[in-house]
Amino acid sequence: MAKVVFGMNQSLDGYVDHTEMATGPALFRHWIEHVRDLAGSVYGRRMYEVMRYWDEEHPEWNAEQHEFAAAWRRQPKWVVSRSSKSIGPNATLVSDDLEATIRDLKARLVGEIAVSGPDLARSLTDLGLIDEYRLYFRPAVLGRGKPFFAGPRPPLRLVANDRIGEDTIRLTYVPV
Repeated sequence: MAKVVFGMNQSLDGYVDHTEMATGPALFRHWIEHVRDLAGSVYGRRMYEVMRYWDEEHPEWNAEQHEFAAAWRRQPKWVVSRSSKSIGPNATLVSDDLEATIRDLKARLVGEIAVSGPDLARSLTDLGLIDEYRLYFRPAVLGRGKPFFAGPRPPLRLVANDRIGEDTIRLTYVPV
């Protein structure tokens, strides 16, 4: 049975914004390995649109960026959206019955299924489908943006803390 995990980089004041916080080499390496090991990812529409950047090659990329893109392209993706009409390769559109889809993925797959997008994570939290939350704190204060928790924070218990590189702390929680 697969485990559903919601984890994202965030500022010290709790916001997620990929355009405002550059990832250093150690954290980027962590994300390459993380994505490579996933059973798949479930994206909200907006987060999927951000990540589509990795679908096409860019000549200015370094070796690590090519490695991340290859890992991202290989993994199966499910995109939760009622408004999207088309999605990219290796992706499946989920436009209805989110709960049944996630329960089916958890039952069929082995390993971790990543959840990307705070609004989607809120919906899955409300359904009791997230098994683990990973908060990657970065040394930035944004003062605005999309909060990691898009709704009330569920009751959580800390199960691990890890340092990644020189400037990131990952806190891992499970629902109580």
